[in-house]
Amino acid sequence: MIETPYLLFLGDVPDQLSAKVAQGIKDWRPDNAVGQFRMQNCGATVGLADMSLEEAKQAGAKTLVIGVANRGGVISAAWKDVLVEALHMGFDLASGLHNLLHKEADLVTAAKNSGCKLHDVRIPTVQYPIATGKKRGGKRVLPVGTDCSVGKMYTALALDEAMRARGMKSTFRATGQTGILITGAGVPLDAVVADFMAGSIEYLTPDNDDDHWDIIEGQGSLFHISYSGVTLALIHGGQPDALILCHEPTRSHMRGLPDHPLPTMEAVRDLSLTLARVANAGCEVVGISVNTQHMSEEAARTYIDKVEQEMGLPAVDPFRHGADKLAAAIEAL
Repeated sequence: MIETPYLLFLGDVPDQLSAKVAQGIKDWRPDNAVGQFRMQNCGATVGLADMSLEEAKQAGAKTLVIGVANRGGVISAAWKDVLVEALHMGFDLASGLHNLLHKEADLVTAAKNSGCKLHDVRIPTVQYPIATGKKRGGKRVLPVGTDCSVGKMYTALALDEAMRARGMKSTFRATGQTGILITGAGVPLDAVVADFMAGSIEYLTPDNDDDHWDIIEGQGSLFHISYSGVTLALIHGGQPDALILCHEPTRSHMRGLPDHPLPTMEAVRDLSLTLARVANAGCEVVGISVNTQHMSEEAARTYIDKVEQEMGLPAVDPFRHGADKLAAAIEAL
């Protein structure tokens, strides 16, 4: 188990989106974080107190969590002095990056000398099966996005809260580093060997009561050249009964792909539903989650109303306004 509380390491990330792991922990498990550590020229903040390693240690922090999601998931050489110092001071390290802590000789040596632990949450711990496509008991809902990092995890977590508040049976199923760090369990899907990705989601969402909903954390986008594979594995392995479209309306292009504009919500709806019905012929699109974090309240309300009218589906920013509208749509199925 990763010991809490955390000191969230933002390093020298250039923008807010690159700190989404730290932001997710702060937003959904605020009691688990005492502060943030930012290096010079860091372009992000999650709104916690800036702390030195010494100050965080005095505040009770036990683990330095690398709260960064950068392209390629690499541990920057510029971070190394801080990470090694943290180990010497008695901090455990936790990371969800593809570049594993256990593969960094200097970090391994420092951890061994200090008796501290290195936690790589992106290492699969189960030998997952190949997907079979067999129908399972229970129900499942999956957020699918027009792009990466548009709020699919936030949608799933907010929906879980709203469904529980309605007395519905639901479980959030983490499929990425942030979700696993928030909940303590899940499948690190993008680190699973390709042949077993869909099977890992079948494993994650097994047979359950007929009225129980698994809320599967979404990943990637079917329209993203780099990361469409994980999305398809979620769609086929999850066999969702319901899909929720997720969109961030202020973007001009796909994340990291300036030559690729965002697809329309209609295109995402149609392609996602076509592929979902390969595994579950009864799947339906039930609502739209709009990430309005870069919009004023008035602009957000106006845009959401417009989306509802054009798409004929309930729409809401579930983090800003609550996910009850989406929970109601699922309850009505």
